[in-house]
Amino acid sequence: MGAGTFLLKPVQPFRLDLTVWTLRRRPDNGVDRWDGQTYRRVLPLAGGPVEVEITQIAPPESPQLRVAVAGRPLRSEVRAGVTSALDRLLGLRIDLTEFYQVASNDRLLGPLVARFRGMRPPRFATVFEAVINAIACQQVSLTVGICLLNRLTQAHGARFGAKEKRAHAFP
Repeated sequence: MGAGTFLLKPVQPFRLDLTVWTLRRRPDNGVDRWDGQTYRRVLPLAGGPVEVEITQIAPPESPQLRVAVAGRPLRSEVRAGVTSALDRLLGLRIDLTEFYQVASNDRLLGPLVARFRGMRPPRFATVFEAVINAIACQQVSLTVGICLLNRLTQAHGARFGAKEKRAHAFP
């Protein structure tokens, strides 16, 4: 099993905690896992699944993310696949400077934007994942939707890790 680490530098400001909080929607989300410091997700790459662990190691004004990859050697194609997926999932290259400028002049929106400065609008990894999330989470409640997505992922997602610490990629 290969492993390696590399750094990513998102457009500033960036806060991993707020972005992952938005992406997860519920604490029981089994695909997007967060322990308060590290974001974990299994990514289904062309050569097989990898698990990524992302930690923010520098402040929001000059952000740096440490990305640890397990499951395959960290060759250029693996790094490129992981970087592409994280760019999309976490909005790493989205520049909100103009939005912050406009929002700062609004007496109601300004304080809210200041409170959540550094949060990025995350996106799903694929259009398929977005459609399945939209269908599942429009059922009885968001909690039920996340439960359905967890079951789908466990039944059909690529497995990663030993039984007691097993995680699944979104199918």
